[in-house]
Amino acid sequence: MAIEIKRPEIEALIQQRLHSGAFESVEDVLFDALEMQSEREVWLQENKEAINAKIERGLAQLDRGEGIAGDMLRTRLEVLSPE
Repeated sequence: MAIEIKRPEIEALIQQRLHSGAFESVEDVLFDALEMQSEREVWLQENKEAINAKIERGLAQLDRGEGIAGDMLRTRLEVLSPE
């Protein structure tokens, strides 16, 4: 099977991974990426109920007026993760 990569940013990422020394071939890079995607999908499926429950809880808080104004939220986030 031949795969044609048309997006230069994807090719650059693959080359970056190859130059890191962690992978021996493009095939290894792609296999790792697909494995990671599969693991993420499994994790999301296993945690779907908990994720949905948290979303519902957050929406209920907003409905009760317990939300944080956008500017206050941005300030809090900037304090937590300064650039």
